[in-house]
Amino acid sequence: MSAAKGVDQRKQNYFAKLTQLLEEYSKVFIVGADNVGSNHLQKIRQSLRGEATVLMGKNTMMRKAIRDHLAKNDAWDSILPLVKGNVGFVFVTGDLGTVRSKLLSNRVAAPAKAGIVAPNDVWVPKGNTGMEPTQTAFLQALNIPSKINKGQIEITNDVFLIKTGQKVGNSEATLLSKLNIKPFSYGLSIKYVYDNGAVYEPNVLDLTDEDLLGKFRAAVSNVAALGLEIGYPTIASLPHSIINGFKNVLAVGLNTDYTFDELEKVKKVLENPGAYAAAAPAAATTAPTTTTTTKVEEKEQPKEEEDEDMGLGLFD
Repeated sequence: MSAAKGVDQRKQNYFAKLTQLLEEYSKVFIVGADNVGSNHLQKIRQSLRGEATVLMGKNTMMRKAIRDHLAKNDAWDSILPLVKGNVGFVFVTGDLGTVRSKLLSNRVAAPAKAGIVAPNDVWVPKGNTGMEPTQTAFLQALNIPSKINKGQIEITNDVFLIKTGQKVGNSEATLLSKLNIKPFSYGLSIKYVYDNGAVYEPNVLDLTDEDLLGKFRAAVSNVAALGLEIGYPTIASLPHSIINGFKNVLAVGLNTDYTFDELEKVKKVLENPGAYAAAAPAAATTAPTTTTTTKVEEKEQPKEEEDEDMGLGLFD
């Protein structure tokens, strides 16, 4: 009877702790904990102290606590479908990127045991194995090219041994153990990120400010192109519409007697393009002869920009 009461008390304490974390935090990593031992998990908790809180538990208990909390904050409903498999929560107080980096750094090397699923590709590097010549047949059974060099077996080429997602066989596990190779590493793996009601995959954290600006520029360009194509004015397409309209005005003016200051400049360029092409380099290399001339040019320049190109920079 006392044992049952103890179990009930632990459940109540767990529900109370998870409910408190759900109330206090708005950023959470949903993490996978496959092959993570208790000692390893304790080291991860210590490394995150002050920046994040790690909480593991049974999925049924976690889902029940979240459902009970939905009455206060229904945004947590989005993580209920993600609570499956061997997962836990890392409640983050600081920067998501910093905590993620610490989680990734807290991984430990592990040997390849027979029967486990390989989390990554495994290669056997060429070179001296330290194995005696009597074990050559073992390597030949795995189709690994080798030779005898100074009384030891030497692998002559890098060998692709295990593919990601493939079960490790007894022969592969034995070989890697003989070569003292620990090809895998384990730790808390981030599966999803919860941030103020939004759920996304962890690779989003790899995006830089420049990546975001690039995507924004591309989106604005698409909006402008669509607006121009269908004739629907938008803030993005308006500058292009103004410039295109002005080009039409210039075209009409060139084919009629109607004129204005900007059009006169275009006509002069079209009548004698060679003169303007020759004058441009000369203007760039010729220094002003007097201080008075320089001052006059400086005073007149803003008027030219304002009167001739209307601030659009069409004729720079």
